Amino acid sequence: MLDAEQDWILDGGEGVRLLGHYSPQAGDSKGLVVLFHGWEGSSRSNYIVAAGGMLYKQGFDVFRLNFRDHGESHHMNTGLFHSCRLAEVVQALKDIQRRTGAQNWALSGYSLGGNFALRVAMAAPEAGLSLNRVVAICPVISPSNTLKAMEDGPRGYESYFIRKWAKSIKVKQTLFPDTCEYVEWHKLGNLRERTGYLATRHYEFESLEQYFDGYSVAGDRLKVIKIATTILTSEDDMVVPVSDFADLPDNENIELLVTRYGGHCAFLKNWKMESMADDVIVERVLESVRR
Repeated sequence: MLDAEQDWILDGGEGVRLLGHYSPQAGDSKGLVVLFHGWEGSSRSNYIVAAGGMLYKQGFDVFRLNFRDHGESHHMNTGLFHSCRLAEVVQALKDIQRRTGAQNWALSGYSLGGNFALRVAMAAPEAGLSLNRVVAICPVISPSNTLKAMEDGPRGYESYFIRKWAKSIKVKQTLFPDTCEYVEWHKLGNLRERTGYLATRHYEFESLEQYFDGYSVAGDRLKVIKIATTILTSEDDMVVPVSDFADLPDNENIELLVTRYGGHCAFLKNWKMESMADDVIVERVLESVRR
């Protein structure tokens, strides 16, 4: 898959550009699968490359998309990434669909990428996306509950994301010193303070709660999904509480799989570090082409 990849710059609309990597089959293809990474991950994260490699081996074309300011794409847009930037992702997917000619393609995402995948599934019919299968691995359902889980969980989770996020912000500052000045932000302590600061001062939201509500898929939001969708999560996920999935609306198009163990997006099944999540993605995507 990596040997076959092509670097693509995608049109996200209104001057936005996103970076992705397209790996087409040398011969006949079973179809296209697009993969979304999690927050502060990238198209080159190990879990994305592993899942993509399995799909490519099964005969699928694979497109690994970077969200804004992820991977090596900080230079491509002035404004910072935030989780409510769904429109540019949908536009990029439309660009992929147009340029590849893909029909009835599949989408899978992890964590925040899983949240984006679910929101794409909600928006797909109106946007003209020929999407027929979605697989979301440990998707963020309620952003406020996810933040609370990280605050209450092992300190390593929160500090890990703060380190990665701070590194990303510093890259942005270096590239756009006149428009990206966040000296005060770096002095803040936890994720709640840092997220609230950017949400209200740079993302144009009135409050942290309004920002979270902008990308939440809790309540009855997922009731509108008409595309075959599988959600995989685990009871021991310390980032996305399993209780968030108990209140999902009844929807015959959504399959919910809850395992006892799996952590956050890991689902390791052996000492080779292979993931059961990859198996679920491949199985569900293969099912979609058999129908």
